[in-house]
Amino acid sequence: GGNPRLRGLGAGYTLILVNGERAPPGFSLENLSPSQVERIEVTKGPTAEFSAQAVAGTINIILRTAARQRQRELRVGLSRSAEAPVPSFNASVGDRIGQLSYTLPVSGYQWRSAADRQIDRAGRDADLLPQRLEVQARDRWWGGGATFGPRFSFKPDEWWTLESHTFAQRNEWHSASRVGTQVLLGSTPGSVWDESENRGHWQTLRQGFQINRRSAEGHRVEVKLGVQHADSRYRTDVEGFDRSGQRTIVRLAQGLSRELSHSTSGKVFTPLFDGHGLSAGWDLEARRRLEERSLLENGLPVLSGFEGEAFRARMDRQALYLQDEWEIAPRWSTYLGLRAERIATRSEGSDEVRRNSHTVVTPLWHLNHRLNANGRDLLRASLTRTFKAPTLNALMARPGINTSYPASGPNTESTPDRLGNPLLQPELSTGLDMALEKYLPGGGVFSIGIFYRRINGLIRNAVTLETVAWSPVPRWVSRPVNLNQARSSGFELEIKGQGSELLPAGWKPPAGLSLRASIRAYRSRVDDIPGPGNRLEGQLPLSFTAGLDHAVAGTPLTWGFNLALTPAYEVQQTAAQRLEQGRSRSLDAYVLWTFSRQVSLRLAGNNVAPLDDVNRVWLVDEGGLEQSTRTLRRPRSSFNANLTVKF
Repeated sequence: GGNPRLRGLGAGYTLILVNGERAPPGFSLENLSPSQVERIEVTKGPTAEFSAQAVAGTINIILRTAARQRQRELRVGLSRSAEAPVPSFNASVGDRIGQLSYTLPVSGYQWRSAADRQIDRAGRDADLLPQRLEVQARDRWWGGGATFGPRFSFKPDEWWTLESHTFAQRNEWHSASRVGTQVLLGSTPGSVWDESENRGHWQTLRQGFQINRRSAEGHRVEVKLGVQHADSRYRTDVEGFDRSGQRTIVRLAQGLSRELSHSTSGKVFTPLFDGHGLSAGWDLEARRRLEERSLLENGLPVLSGFEGEAFRARMDRQALYLQDEWEIAPRWSTYLGLRAERIATRSEGSDEVRRNSHTVVTPLWHLNHRLNANGRDLLRASLTRTFKAPTLNALMARPGINTSYPASGPNTESTPDRLGNPLLQPELSTGLDMALEKYLPGGGVFSIGIFYRRINGLIRNAVTLETVAWSPVPRWVSRPVNLNQARSSGFELEIKGQGSELLPAGWKPPAGLSLRASIRAYRSRVDDIPGPGNRLEGQLPLSFTAGLDHAVAGTPLTWGFNLALTPAYEVQQTAAQRLEQGRSRSLDAYVLWTFSRQVSLRLAGNNVAPLDDVNRVWLVDEGGLEQSTRTLRRPRSSFNANLTVKF
C-alpha cells in the first residue's frame, strides 16, 4: 500500500518518472498495466540530467516503445477483493510500415474493495470537557478507468529519429461509509450515526514529442517537447443522525482542480576523446493549478468568504546542467555533474497574492571501481547534493476546516484546521552513498550498501493556535513549515540468484529455483523535535523481504511468492504529538501456466493473510493526554486471474 519508496522514504523523496518525465498528478502504478511497461530503471543516486529532486533516488518507468515487428497481444483478467469480481483487459497492437513503427496499447480496469475499521478516541468535546468515543465504520469503494498510450517512431535515415508519445488516463471513483459512534464518557456529539457517499473522477492527458539526431563522430542531440493537462472533480454527501434517528446534519462538499503544464528539455552530447564524453542540457517547465472547493452544512457555508472561491497557483522552473562521463582507466570510471535550478511560485486567493522563488545549485559526483578487469563486480561511491521542493498544494493558502468543530467556536489541538504555506522553502540534502555489488556465476547478485543524508529545512506540519480570518475565536491550525535540520542513514543488504549457488553445499535444490532476500535498516533524527522517536515521518526503521520463483522442470508450471515484514515503530511528530504504527505483513503468491509461446494463464493472491493495521496517536497539551487508536480489521486480500494471448 502507498507509493514506491527508496531508502525507506516515499512521496516527495523518491522521484517517480514515466519515460524520463515527471509522473502526472494522480498517477498510480496500480492503474498501469504491466504489459505496457518495457522496463523499470532504479537509480539510488541523482543525475544532473533527470533532476536533483531525488533525495532518496529515482524510479523511471519506461513504457513499451514503438514496435519494430508485428505485435498482437490481448490480456483479460478477473479479480476479487470484496463483494463481487471485477474485470480488466489490456490490448496492444504494434507493427512497422517502412520507416514508421507504432504501438497502440489500451487498457480498462475496475476495482472494488471494502474495509472495517474501529477508532477509540479519548479526548475533549467542543466545550473542552473530557470525552471518550468508540467508532465502528464500514467502508466500501469501487470504480474503474481506462488508459491509452500510443507511441509512434519515424526514422527517415540512420541519423534522425522522430517520436510521438501520448498518455491518456481517466478514472471514475466512488466510496460509501456507514459510521456509528458510541459515547463511553462525556457529551454526545451532534450525530451518532453518519452515512456518506463520495464520487468523482480524475483524468490526465500528456502529449510529447522527441527528436534525436546523431552523427558518425558520436555527437548526439536530443530535444523533447511536452504538454500535460490534468482535471479532477469530487462531491461528498454526508447525513448525520442522533440517537432518536432524527437527521441532525446534512453536509455537502464539492470541488474541482485543474492543472496545465508545458515543458521542454534537451541534451547535447559530444565525445572529447576515447572514453570521455561531455553533455549539456536544459529543462524548462511552466505549471498552472486552479482549485475551487465549497463546504455547506445544513445549507450554510462552513467558511463564509472562502466557499466556492478560486485559488490559483503557478510554478515556473528553469534548469541548466552539465555532466561529464569519463572512463579514467580500464577499471575506474567517474561521473561529474552540475545542475542549477530555479523555481518561482505564485499563489493567489482570498484577495491575497504570495510570491516565492529559490535557486538551488547541486553538484554531483559518482565514482565506480571494477574489482577485476574481466568481471562485473563493482564498488560504487557517490557524493551528491539534492533537494525536495514543496508541492503546489502545500503552497496554496486555502483553509480546510475540521468539521468536527464548527468555525463559529474553538477547536482542539488534536483536531486542527489545515492551511498551506506560500513561504515554504525547499529541503536541501547532502548525501554520501557507498555500495558493493558482487555478481555470481549463475547470474545472481549480492549487494551491500550504506548511505547518509543531511537535510536542511525539513518540511513538516506544525500545529499552532492562531487568530484566523474564518472564525471569531482563535483556532488550532496545522500548516507546513521549514524546520532546521534532519539526518538519515541506513544499511541495505540484498541477495538473489539460483538456489544451486545460494544454498549451502550438500543441499540439492530443484532445477529452475531462484531465491531472493533483503534486509534494510534505517535511522533518522529531526533536530527541532525532542526524542526519542524523532525520526523522519514515513521512514520505516527496519524491513525484511524474501521470495522465490520455481519453474518446474518438464512442465509448463511456474510458481512463486514474496513476503514482506515490517516491525512496529514510533514517530515523534511534534513536541506534543506521537504516532505509534503497528507491525505489518504482506504475502503475495502466484501460479503461472505457460501453455505455449502465445497463451499463458496466471493466478495470483495479493496481501494474503494480512495483519490488522493499527496506529495510535498520543497528544499531550494543556488539557492533558489525548489518545486516538485506529484499527483496520484484516485488510482485504485480492485474488485475480489473467489470461494472455499473443497473435
